[in-house]
Amino acid sequence: MHEQLWFTGILNHLFAGPVTALLRAFHIQPKYPVASISNSFAMEVLVFFFLLSLFVLVRLRLSVDRPGALQHSFEAVEGFIKGQSEEIIGHHSEGYTAFLAALGFFILFCNLIGAIPGFESPTAFPIVPLGCAICAFVYYQTQGLKHGGIGYLKHFLGPSDPTMSIFIRIPLALLMLPIEMISHLARVLSLTIRLFANMYAGDMVTLVFFSLVPIGVPVVFLGLHIGVSLLQTYIFVLLTTVYLQGAVSEEH
Repeated sequence: MHEQLWFTGILNHLFAGPVTALLRAFHIQPKYPVASISNSFAMEVLVFFFLLSLFVLVRLRLSVDRPGALQHSFEAVEGFIKGQSEEIIGHHSEGYTAFLAALGFFILFCNLIGAIPGFESPTAFPIVPLGCAICAFVYYQTQGLKHGGIGYLKHFLGPSDPTMSIFIRIPLALLMLPIEMISHLARVLSLTIRLFANMYAGDMVTLVFFSLVPIGVPVVFLGLHIGVSLLQTYIFVLLTTVYLQGAVSEEH
């Protein structure tokens, strides 16, 4: 059986039975029926409830006259993402800030939790970055359809120059369609591998140095891990914003 974190053990003790039954209902046979909840999923659950508690706390302490440090921190992050999306997407970007901010907070805390002894970064497991990448993919495609209607699908067919002969446009569209589809699917792969590879490497390096030299030296690599966590969160949100811009730009 795979090694469980203490929090994973608690979840499996309480919910392994119902989770195993649910998986079997979908014809999925868990490898370990008595421990069907993985470490990565347990860490995601922990991050989710931590963020939910944090958001509720910010909402309860929300004040216009006397904003606290926590409110200032959240406003700074929200302002940064809003400014970045407005610069990339344009004047109609405000409606996308909530998704980008929620995505950024989730990935950031999933990255950082691995720096705490007794926990692991769920983003160091490929299934979690893949899930985040699929969410970003579905969101920007949905927003593209919502913004441009059925005409959004035209950009999968390449340039649509009205002066171009129909005998050129049709073969060009047939050529561009699979290329564009592969290009968009490659974005999911790119987002997944970039986040997973960096977080996995960071976790491994930190773990190795904690094992070899438990005092002093690992602090440097722990700081490096935190820096990588921040950088990878920024890159993921930035690329999602760029993809979103391509989907909702007024040219479509």
